[in-house]
Amino acid sequence: MPNMTVDDLTQRILSLELLSQQNLHEIWLSFGTQYVDFEKFVQALTRQGLLTNYQIERLISGENTGFYFGEYRVLYLVGAGSFARVFRATHKKSGKIVAVKVLRGRFSENPEAVEQFIHEAELGMELRHPNIVPIYEVVSQDYLHFMVMDFVEGQTLRDFLKMRKRIEPKMATRIITDVCSGLDYAAKRGLQHRDLKLSNVMLSIGGKAMLVDFGLAALLSAKKGKNSENTTSQRAIDYAALERFTGVKKNDPRSDIYFLGCIYYNLLTGVSPLAETKDRIQRLDKNRFYQVQPLQLLVSGTPASVTFIVNKAMSLDADRRYQSMAELHADLLVAAKRLEDGGANEVAAYDFEKTGNRLAAKQTQTRQTIMVVESDVEMQNVFREAFKKAGYRVLVISDPERAIERIVNEETADLVMFDAQSIGEQALLSFNDLVKDKRINDAAAILLLDESQQKWTGKAKRDPTHLTVGTPISMKRLREIIAKLLQEKQK
Repeated sequence: MPNMTVDDLTQRILSLELLSQQNLHEIWLSFGTQYVDFEKFVQALTRQGLLTNYQIERLISGENTGFYFGEYRVLYLVGAGSFARVFRATHKKSGKIVAVKVLRGRFSENPEAVEQFIHEAELGMELRHPNIVPIYEVVSQDYLHFMVMDFVEGQTLRDFLKMRKRIEPKMATRIITDVCSGLDYAAKRGLQHRDLKLSNVMLSIGGKAMLVDFGLAALLSAKKGKNSENTTSQRAIDYAALERFTGVKKNDPRSDIYFLGCIYYNLLTGVSPLAETKDRIQRLDKNRFYQVQPLQLLVSGTPASVTFIVNKAMSLDADRRYQSMAELHADLLVAAKRLEDGGANEVAAYDFEKTGNRLAAKQTQTRQTIMVVESDVEMQNVFREAFKKAGYRVLVISDPERAIERIVNEETADLVMFDAQSIGEQALLSFNDLVKDKRINDAAAILLLDESQQKWTGKAKRDPTHLTVGTPISMKRLREIIAKLLQEKQK
C-alpha cells in the first residue's frame, strides 16, 4: 500500500464527489470507530459496492480525472482499442448502468478522427434494432468526446470463442442469424458496417448477439465514398484488399456479407479463415483469400445447410455471393430451423464426395426430401406442415435460382416444387433449368400455375417426372401427385 492514510483517501473521495459523508459515516459505524486499518477500510468500500477496484486504484495513484464523463460516474474499464476506450458507468441521478465509449486523448485534436467518432454516434442514435447495441447520446466538449450506449451484460464474441474454442453449428447459426438481422436492418437504411469482426459482436448472457461499432461505416458516410484505405484499421485494409482483387467498386455492400461469412467460419472451426497478420502489405496480399481452407476439411460432419451458406457468403466471385443481407438472412433462418428440428445430423455434401459414395449416402436417408420453392411466408408454413405430416423431409427456399444452385452443389432434394403463384415467371425459368441440367435432372419437379399462368404450360419442359399442376388444388390431391411422381422417379 502507498503512504496514504484513511483520512487522505476519504478526503479525495469527498472532493471528487464519489461518495457522500453519510456513506462514509455508515462504514465507520460498521467498524465502531473512525480509526480503521487502511486495507480493511478499502475492503469495506468494495465489499459494500460503494467503490470499485478501478476507482480505488485511481484514487490511490493520485489521479484526479477519469472518474466522471458528464453525468456518468465511471465504474471500471471494459475494453480498450487504439481509437477509443469503453467504460461501464452509472448515471449520477437515475443510477442507470450504461457503457461510455471515450475517444482517446491523442485523437482529440485530430478533426478527422473527431468527425468520425461523432458521426458514428449520430448514426448509431438513429438505429434501433434488437441486434444492434443502441447509442443514447453523444457529448463533444473541448478535448473530451464520448458517446453513451446500452451496457450489454455479457462478452464479445471473440472472448466467447476464446473460451469455447469452437461453437457447435446450432449455436453458431443462431448467433450469425442475429448479427445478420441487425445488418439487414442497417442495410435497408443505406448503412454498411465495414468493420465486421468477432470483437465487434457482443453476446449477452441470454445468448443474444448484438452489433457494436459502425465507426468505419460512419466514416464512409461522412466522406461520401472517399478513399478510406488510409485509415489505421486493419479490418478496413481487409475490406480494401477483397474489393481490389475481386474487381468490385470500393465500399461494395457485398463485402460485409463476405466478412460475416468469415465470422461464421471462425465460430464453426475455431480458426480465422484469413491468415492473421498486422503487416499491411501481407493484409493486402490476395493470396490470403485464395488460401482459405475449405470449412469441410477442418470440421467434418458440418451440416450441409451450414456449409452451403458459409461457402456462398465467402465466394470470391461477388456475383455468386449472397447479393443482400436479406437474402442471406432468409437462408440462415431456414438453416436455424432445420438444426432446431434435429438437422444437425445431416452430413455435408463434401463428406459424401470424400468417401466416393455420395449416392449410397443419399440412399441411406430414411425419408424422401421435397424442396418447396415459395416466397410467401404463410404458404411456406402450409406446405412445410402438410408434407412433414405425410412423412417427407421438407426444405423451404424463397429464391428459385438459389434452389437450383443448392441442388447442383448438394443434391438435397428428390422432388422440387416451384410455386409460380408467388414467385412469378422466374419459377418457370428455374423449372426449365432443372429439367435441362443433366447434373440434376434426376430430381422430379412440379410447377404450380394459377389460372392466369396456364398459358405458360406450353413453355414448360415437361416429361413424366416434371409436371405442371394447375391451381387451386386440394392438398390431398397435391400429395397424391407427388407420391406418384416419386414412384415414377424410382423406376
